[in-house]
Amino acid sequence: MSDTTVGTEPLSVHINADARQVWVMLREPSLIAQWHGWEAGGLEDEINQIYFTDAVESDDHKSLTLGGRYTFTLEPVEDGTVLTLERSGAVTEEEADWDRDVAEGWQSFLQQLRFALERHPNARRQTTYFADDSAPPGGALQNLGLDRLPAPGEEYETELGTGETIAGKVWFKSAHQVGLTVHSYAEHGDGLLIVAELPRTQARPDGGTQVLITTYDLGAKALAELRARWDSWRTEHFPSSQPLAVGNAAGPVA
Repeated sequence: MSDTTVGTEPLSVHINADARQVWVMLREPSLIAQWHGWEAGGLEDEINQIYFTDAVESDDHKSLTLGGRYTFTLEPVEDGTVLTLERSGAVTEEEADWDRDVAEGWQSFLQQLRFALERHPNARRQTTYFADDSAPPGGALQNLGLDRLPAPGEEYETELGTGETIAGKVWFKSAHQVGLTVHSYAEHGDGLLIVAELPRTQARPDGGTQVLITTYDLGAKALAELRARWDSWRTEHFPSSQPLAVGNAAGPVA
């Protein structure tokens, strides 16, 4: 069994908040639940397993190591904090594809942490999630009309492949993901849409697709309509896929 360094590149995100605020987002379970993953049964147990079962905190609260493999480093800078996540240890060839997917997940979660802290630090999110080990012709971004977006920080307006017109700013771009703030995905402020084109692997030769929608304070009707549009898109382009994973379905939660 040979080793490779695939998937071990560190991930960094600049957050407009001080290091103390970022640290609290990493150590308070109720706050972790507002950015890690998506709403689903077992999220509380997952958070406990990842962030608290085998966690080592530095005395200065600038470093957090999880499971002996993943280390968060907080670097205070003039206009906020740079949060870096680095994975230690070699990755076997057999683990390489899995490790890439884990890295893509962390990419999304770090951006969700940044968004939650900068835009909705005291709010509870509503999430809608979809993933499949296939991709529509041309990829999910092209299919959804998101393949010609401006640079991060720039404003955009586009008609999605779901039939809805959305507008906001480009939140981030990476090799396989795009994140957008969406005005209509929150009653106050914006929500967040992340679309990922997962890398090709032996198990998914055409690549995979992942969509993670975070809304805030939408009423039950608006949330149901949004999810219905995305579910129609899913069934049209991924007819054998699993249903959407939906969280809070009753609208705003106090």
